[in-house]
Amino acid sequence: MHILVLGAAGMVGRKLTERLVRDGRLGNREITRLTLQDVVAPQNPAGNTIPTKLVTSDFADPGTAAPLVAERPDVIFHLAAIVSGEAEVEFDKGYRINLDGTRYLIDAIRAIGGGYKPRLVFTSSVAVFGAPFPDKIGDEFFLTPLTSYGTQKAICELLIADYTRKGFLDGIGIRLPTICVRPGKPNKAASGFFSNIIREPLSGEGAVLPVSEDVRHWHASPRSAVGFLIHAGTMDTAAMGARRNLSMPGLAATVGEQIAALERVAGKNVTARIRREPDPAIISIVDGWPRQFDTARALKLGFTTAEKTFDDIIRIHIEDELGGKFVA
Repeated sequence: MHILVLGAAGMVGRKLTERLVRDGRLGNREITRLTLQDVVAPQNPAGNTIPTKLVTSDFADPGTAAPLVAERPDVIFHLAAIVSGEAEVEFDKGYRINLDGTRYLIDAIRAIGGGYKPRLVFTSSVAVFGAPFPDKIGDEFFLTPLTSYGTQKAICELLIADYTRKGFLDGIGIRLPTICVRPGKPNKAASGFFSNIIREPLSGEGAVLPVSEDVRHWHASPRSAVGFLIHAGTMDTAAMGARRNLSMPGLAATVGEQIAALERVAGKNVTARIRREPDPAIISIVDGWPRQFDTARALKLGFTTAEKTFDDIIRIHIEDELGGKFVA
């Protein structure tokens, strides 16, 4: 089996690649080749024995997608995107990368023809939904995004469903919750503070909270995100019917509940490193985001999370990223 990972240098892309290399197979099929692509050089995981091609290219440039799919990968994980805050500020860049890049990809797949029909796993977002919301958002809730990022993801969802209906590919779009706790440094995502207020304090650094502690949001750990991708790459998509996009399971928590969980796991000295500094721009974006989901359909289709509480999310971060230790 040949697997192509687009956006392989990003956090989720790196973790997915490490999992694929560790397992050596996807489902019941052995992985015989990997192609890893990103705009910055992807890293070949340590100890990798799978033949791997590293490609550094701009996914949204015309002509970039065609050679990537010319070798007919069996499964394509499409993680390439710019994040929400950046897409909102840099309007043209957001549409070029998040929408045009996806269109180039699916058109390149279609152009091959000859019965080529790869599994395409697309990482969408809960940002495809916009307020006002019901208490819990089901998959049947209409798409009314209130950000450019959410609009771009919603358009891609429709395209992938239509190209699947026409038989050009076997697509599935998974709407990821906000991934928390993200390792590394803060990025330009408007949702970044959800991770920042956990990650930095655990490392002995200060963090800024730009919104009210009453803000409720939908979360999943990086470990869960990789699990969602693996399942989406192996499941029987016939069970989905024509509805090829669905919201992933997660955990609803307020910012206050996040901080309380951090205090239970790590103590008051750690939570004392959080500074409250309201940011009207972030507040205005977050106010339009969904807060909780009914993911019965995803659960029925076999998607599961690695955590049951926000305490678990924090412990997973300490275990996976900090070697089981933190700065108390």
